[in-house]
Amino acid sequence: MTYSKPYETLLASLPHYYRGEVAQATSSQDRIDQTTNWAITVLAALLSVVFSSPDMPAYLLLVGVLVLCIFLWYEVRRYRFYDMYRARVRFFQENVFANALEPVGVEHPRWREELSDDLRYPTFKVTSWEALSRRLRRIYVLLFAVLGVAWVAKVTLFTQWTEAAELPGVHGLVVATLLGTFYLGIVLVAIWPHSRRAKGEVYGEEPGDWKEEE
Repeated sequence: MTYSKPYETLLASLPHYYRGEVAQATSSQDRIDQTTNWAITVLAALLSVVFSSPDMPAYLLLVGVLVLCIFLWYEVRRYRFYDMYRARVRFFQENVFANALEPVGVEHPRWREELSDDLRYPTFKVTSWEALSRRLRRIYVLLFAVLGVAWVAKVTLFTQWTEAAELPGVHGLVVATLLGTFYLGIVLVAIWPHSRRAKGEVYGEEPGDWKEEE
């Protein structure tokens, strides 16, 4: 069987394209892991400093909450890039490899056009809110919980808790209320029940749209 020159070029380039997308996804995953590792390292160092002496102020743990939020913000953006590359890899597997192994028809009849459009105009496949929910649920809820427990322990172990919790010009009860509201917001975002756009076949979820609608 002979193929036209453009088709032969396409067949020859597809394996290289696939390897490139896998490498991009792997690199993006490594960047996410690096951010998480830094967040855990900073958290461990902060806890060591705060509990090294009874005189260390509890508000340092609130600084830790702010630092974790910054790391989480970076990780959300990196996760969206990772998901974009991962979605392309899955899209290719669904429509090329799966059909090559068992030719029952491609999942997306216009898969080449859709993939071409996404390469020309890259589109995030998940929203920032969904990425935030996923990263909170996977790791950051636990990190924030550790900080929360540490803060409660710090303000209750050595002195009157309202005095230990207060900030300059802010009563300790107000600080505790604001912190509790923040943690409630984290929990609500983590269990965010809205429909997901990311494909989740492995987790038994209904697959979402591959490419986000404009």
